[in-house]
Amino acid sequence: MIAAAPDKLQALRSHLEGIEIITDPAQVAKLSLDFYHYSPVLSRQLSDKRGDVVVRPADEAEVIRVAAACAKLRIPVTVRGAGTGNYGQCIPLAGGVILDMGKLNQVIWAKPGLARVQAGAKLMAIDKHTREMGWEIRMAPSTYRTATIGGFIAGGSGGIGSVTYGQLRDRGNILGLRVVTLEEEPRVLELRGDEVFKVSHAWGLNGIITEVEIPLAPAYPWAELVVAFPPAGGFMPCAHFGQALGDADGIIKKMISLHAWPIPSYFAPLRGYLPEGSAVALLMAAECSVEPLLELIREHGGQVVYHKTAQEAAKGISLGEFSWNHTTLHCRSVDPSLTYLQSAFPADRELKLVQHMYEYFGDEVLMHLEFIRINGQATPVGLQIVRFTTEERLNEIMRYHEAQGVFIANPHTFIIEDGGRKVMDPRQIRFKEEVDPYGLLNPGKMRTWQERASA
Repeated sequence: MIAAAPDKLQALRSHLEGIEIITDPAQVAKLSLDFYHYSPVLSRQLSDKRGDVVVRPADEAEVIRVAAACAKLRIPVTVRGAGTGNYGQCIPLAGGVILDMGKLNQVIWAKPGLARVQAGAKLMAIDKHTREMGWEIRMAPSTYRTATIGGFIAGGSGGIGSVTYGQLRDRGNILGLRVVTLEEEPRVLELRGDEVFKVSHAWGLNGIITEVEIPLAPAYPWAELVVAFPPAGGFMPCAHFGQALGDADGIIKKMISLHAWPIPSYFAPLRGYLPEGSAVALLMAAECSVEPLLELIREHGGQVVYHKTAQEAAKGISLGEFSWNHTTLHCRSVDPSLTYLQSAFPADRELKLVQHMYEYFGDEVLMHLEFIRINGQATPVGLQIVRFTTEERLNEIMRYHEAQGVFIANPHTFIIEDGGRKVMDPRQIRFKEEVDPYGLLNPGKMRTWQERASA
């Protein structure tokens, strides 16, 4: 499949009269990209990929008109939230339409424990609305200020809050999705229960999400702390503290983000607080849990070097903006040659495999862990910082992790099966056949579909 021909684009404009269409090359180029440049591999593969036009529907009715026109004209469609992903999920490989969902940004309704929102609503804006009644979204990426809920569900997996509530893939974390099909006569489908997994984390390959229904969590006042561990102990005392805090069921927490030195040296806004050579834990905990948290910190030999109340933390930069893949952002802002891994360590309270990887790779792979809840247990996942030399060496590092029992979700590929999936869920393939019969949604990202189409 190639980029849309000029006559098709002219016909598209005729079909979409009254809907905002952007054709300015600079704007189209900007809205064709995400943060793929975190990967030197993707930088080489995706730097020249662009859409032909950007279409900005104002409501679901306009989304349906776009879907119908593109299906009739066989024009590829790549759905875009805020473009905060890192794997090229929303970069169009075959040109066509970039469907920018940013105008569908309303909270439709919210009540204790539940909210229904449009797909283009920003996570921070949703929280601003729901916190007025004492509730907030359960989990969010570190791009919380700018990411959209539809983009998070289509491309994300978890984040800040996952230490308590697990991942998006866990039953109960997505309650309903409203999806427009890419057919000549589009349908609007309401998916509920396990049906949502036909579309979630499918990179916009399986329908156009227009609305999302999500559960909410109690909105505690979140204090923020940085805990430093003496350089002489290396990273593992910090890691064991993180595991102990994750296991401390009585302490209400939202984030446990751990960083081996020299990662903290890249955190310019925090540099004045961070002792030279120390591993650090960045924490978000409910103010009512700070007293027992401080006891746990003392027990593990940590030193609190930064502490803000919830009121103080609400002003200025949040520690969440140094966690997850914002860590990579800060490191790369100082040294653009750095890249990263995405890994999941097996549940083990002694953290033997974490220690092995930390010692085995040394300064080549810098340890960065986030704790999340997997099958009821606090478990470390890694977004390690890698000193990149060659693609071959990067692949060797990932293969070594896998050989030792660490799951790798490869962030250096734009093929969905080669990332965290390994094998496509048959439900998603069957659903794509139903809702995208011409294979126009985000084409080129699913190997299974490409193989079926060429068979």
